[in-house]
Amino acid sequence: MLKLQLKERMKKKTKFQVSGFRFRGLSSIFLFLICLLPIVFCFISCGDDDENTIAPKPRAFYRLSFPEKKYKIYDSVCPFKFELPVYSNISNDEHSGAEPCWLNLNFPSMNAIVHLSYKQVNNNLNNYLEDTYTLASKHQIKASGIEEMVIKKDAKKVYGLVYEIGGNAASSIQFFLTDSTKHFVRGALYFNAVPNTDSIKPALEYIREDIYKMIETFEWENVTMPSSKAAK
Repeated sequence: MLKLQLKERMKKKTKFQVSGFRFRGLSSIFLFLICLLPIVFCFISCGDDDENTIAPKPRAFYRLSFPEKKYKIYDSVCPFKFELPVYSNISNDEHSGAEPCWLNLNFPSMNAIVHLSYKQVNNNLNNYLEDTYTLASKHQIKASGIEEMVIKKDAKKVYGLVYEIGGNAASSIQFFLTDSTKHFVRGALYFNAVPNTDSIKPALEYIREDIYKMIETFEWENVTMPSSKAAK
């Protein structure tokens, strides 16, 4: 009888130990899985970061839209005519020291202006040439360089020089035109903004074409100079 009781107890104890072992085994596995999940999520997150990483975008500039190139003839009481773009307009120079046929070629959409000043030549061409060179040279302080291009059109008796002024100069393009005996015209491009090569470069390249178009189509006319400022 005692042996049977002991056997029953041993069986119960063995079952308890086995079941306890199973319980502890399952607990360990469960805890291991719980600890493993954050590591798995971490790897998954790292993989997502590689695909969706937010990085600073490279520096870019706004794309400017310019009007189509179209021209019309400017012909007034002044002793010259040329083609100017339809998106520009001509106004008289209103400064107190302005003389007849001193004009402003305005580019409102690009905040730019080309000053044009006319002088009659009377054995003083060299003086005008020296003044033009001096005015262009003043921009050498902030200029990265000055390139010169000779203008020579024998058929129309138009001769001159274009100054291309690089860098952050106040005036990027200046020029003069003359017939060497009677007429002299000086021009200078200015932007109504702080000089900055990067910001004005698109507009500068666009207006440069218009300036060269004006020079290409420039002609002298035999007219009587007005006694007051030229009209449009």
